[in-house]
Amino acid sequence: MRKHMLFHVDQCQMIVYGFCMYLRKKLEGKITDQERKIAQLERDLAEAKAYLDGIKDALKLLPSEGIDHSSATLREGSDLAKARDVLRKEGKPLHIDELLKRMGKEVNRNTKGGLGGSMSDYVRKGRVFTKTAPNTFGLLEFEASPTLLEPPESFGLPKSDET
Repeated sequence: MRKHMLFHVDQCQMIVYGFCMYLRKKLEGKITDQERKIAQLERDLAEAKAYLDGIKDALKLLPSEGIDHSSATLREGSDLAKARDVLRKEGKPLHIDELLKRMGKEVNRNTKGGLGGSMSDYVRKGRVFTKTAPNTFGLLEFEASPTLLEPPESFGLPKSDET
C-alpha cells in the first residue's frame, strides 16, 4: 500500500508542478504584454512631449498678450522714448531725418546712425518700432489695426449671380 500511496503522491506533485509551470507561463506572458504596453506608452509620451516642445517654440515666436510693446522697455526721456512720442503724435512712419528734426536734434551722420541703429535693434527684436522703408520707422501699434483682423461683411454669405 505504501508503494501505491507513493505513486499517488508523485502524481499529485506532478500535477501541482505542471499547474505551477502553467501559471508561471501565464504570468510571464502577462509581464511581457505589460512591458510592451509600457514601452508603447513611453514612446507615445516622448512623442507628445516633443509635440508640446514644438508648440512652445512656436508660441515664443508670437508676441505676448497683454504686453504694451509701445512702451515696453523705453526709458522716459531717452531719445528712443522721444522718437516714439513723435511717431505717436504724427500717427504715421517718418524718415530718420524728419524724426530727428521733430525731436529738436541736429541731423548729421552721428545722430542718424545712433538713433537709426537703436531703432533698428528694436525692429529686429519685434519690439516698439517697425521699419517701413530704408531709414523710415513707424510703431508696432500702427500695424495693430483691428479692421485688418476682421473679415469683410460679406464673408460667409453666398455669392449672388447678377449676370
